[in-house]
Amino acid sequence: MDLHNKPAYTRREFLGSSIAMASAAMTVPSFVNASALGLPMPGWGMSSIPGVDEDRVLVIIQLSGGNDGLNTVVPFGDDQYYRSRGGIAIPQNQVGKLSGRGAGGIGLHPALDSVRELYDEGLMSIVQGVGYPNPNRSHFKSMDIWHTADTSGTGDGWLGRYVDAQCCGFGKGESGQVESPDEAAGQLAIALGREAPLALQGRKSKPISFETADLFRWIGEDVHDSLASPYAALNREAVHHAADGDHEHSTASFLVRTALDAQVSSEQIRKAVARQPGVAYPQTKLGQDLSMIASMIAAGLKTRVFYATHGSFDTHAGQGGPNGQHANLLRQFSEAVSAFYADLKQQEQDKRVLTMTFSEFGRRVGQNASGGTDHGTAAPMFFFGPMVKPGIINTHPSLQDLDNGDLKHSLDFRSVYSTVLEDWLSADSREVLERTYRKISLLKKA
Repeated sequence: MDLHNKPAYTRREFLGSSIAMASAAMTVPSFVNASALGLPMPGWGMSSIPGVDEDRVLVIIQLSGGNDGLNTVVPFGDDQYYRSRGGIAIPQNQVGKLSGRGAGGIGLHPALDSVRELYDEGLMSIVQGVGYPNPNRSHFKSMDIWHTADTSGTGDGWLGRYVDAQCCGFGKGESGQVESPDEAAGQLAIALGREAPLALQGRKSKPISFETADLFRWIGEDVHDSLASPYAALNREAVHHAADGDHEHSTASFLVRTALDAQVSSEQIRKAVARQPGVAYPQTKLGQDLSMIASMIAAGLKTRVFYATHGSFDTHAGQGGPNGQHANLLRQFSEAVSAFYADLKQQEQDKRVLTMTFSEFGRRVGQNASGGTDHGTAAPMFFFGPMVKPGIINTHPSLQDLDNGDLKHSLDFRSVYSTVLEDWLSADSREVLERTYRKISLLKKA
């Protein structure tokens, strides 16, 4: 079959033929299919994507397992807190006291001393009482709800839709018409971990996900030496097409361009994370993930969204108060974020990077019989960076006015998403979230 004489092969058609490509997995590099779904593809010969603000970066840290918000942001001024949690409450004299707006009677777990220093420097905002109507206490369902920004927990990821709409040509162009994927190409989302989270999964865009940069490469040669030659030939063909341009829209041209993009991105990422950071990161999984993210930012990758996961915070038993498993998780988180922003500041990249944390739900107000806490509802979110309005946003949930023993949320998480989309990523939140949500006053005015 003469691929050069076939009609133009679009990204949409390529996506639809992914099943056929699966059968060729031993001869086509495994990342070729993935790269067609997610790698940035500006116009051929261009280094950036017109109309996309590439300067701002969003980093998300998912606190998996349902972080106990009450022992994270501690209402030490409320006696009901101590009555409800006799064995695991944080003693008032150990709470990290906070200052500023809304901070009366509110402090941080002592394991969060490193991020409390960021708070004192004006680099941290705490958003209180975040949740959604009719909360679901299943880890999987509630996480899907947060990831999709839909209380049914179904559909594409909210950030995947953002990438589709803003970076992959599914927004409106200068003509006011929706562009095709071939007319505007996408930016990349990167997740640190074995699997990419649902939040980053779009209809047309797919994120890259890897645990270590060494694994983000074509592994065909590791399977058998005979696979090296077809791979090299494919990429030589890509270079030929880049120089030629006569078959820019052919099936072969699209495929080889995609292969070359994948190879270049793989090499760029592995080269980026080989950088030795200028600060010492903790030797924890989150510490190393944030170190890699900082290195990719320093290397100038055009990635706009990075995603890391930390946990598990499912502390049903032996949670502990100032010490214990919850304290250890918070300390790892705190030290990693502190090192991350010290690194970014040294790079002079800190003003570009907004970091957001969330968990699928908080824990119940009352301590259980196992010295832990069970699945609850509303919880705080953290934001870090020089662009945030420092202090506490929204009031701490009442410990007296409960919903069957659970905190009542007073702020829909999609209002937070809307703020991040509109005020940081310069995106149309209604297009992404499919309705309008009231924004909060989170970021400083430019």
